[in-house]
Amino acid sequence: MEFDDVVLGRRSIRGYKPDPVPRELIEEILAIAMRAPSSMNTQPWNFTVLTGEPLDRIRQGNTERNLAGIPHSREFRTGHAFAGVHRDRQVGVAKQLFSAMGITRDDAPARQDWVLRGFRQFDAPVCVIITYDRELADSDDTAFDCGAVTTALVNAAWSRGLGCVINSQGIMQSPVVREHAGIAEDQVIMKAVALGWPDDSFPANAVVSERKSVAEAARFVGF
Repeated sequence: MEFDDVVLGRRSIRGYKPDPVPRELIEEILAIAMRAPSSMNTQPWNFTVLTGEPLDRIRQGNTERNLAGIPHSREFRTGHAFAGVHRDRQVGVAKQLFSAMGITRDDAPARQDWVLRGFRQFDAPVCVIITYDRELADSDDTAFDCGAVTTALVNAAWSRGLGCVINSQGIMQSPVVREHAGIAEDQVIMKAVALGWPDDSFPANAVVSERKSVAEAARFVGF
């Protein structure tokens, strides 16, 4: 695929086929992703790639703890709730997804099931946990660099016919993730990436999020 086709065609995938993803293909995708730039070549990122029984145990633990009302224990900072135009965009994409899935505003069970899909990493056959070296946790460049490698990862996957969605729900119960994924204490858990073959029959997979224009986002000085 041409680069522009990958970037313009990629969508967040929230429904997957159960088919396994070969380890060799995932390694190829990660090798490409790790060509992403990082501050002074620190390369702070690490990946724990899960499938099968360990991933199922994380899904179960996440779901049980959240249904029990246990507060989240996300390790990477969350910040304040979105407001203003950022909240509008968050609500806007939620409306697109709920409309595609036929979930009405007053359908509480369906809305809860949708939330729980996130805690289950959207039932994808593979989950990639992004972590970074704890010794670099005080550097804002570290978060920037991990964002860059994650963007490269989802684009590399898309170029090979695989879909992804970057999510935080899958790592909000970090003790569950750390236990069943065997993540070392010198790592900070940052994000989860669900990965697998897209299920084209899943309605939400057709949703293309709205983006602001270059005119809204960019200022040109001295041109």
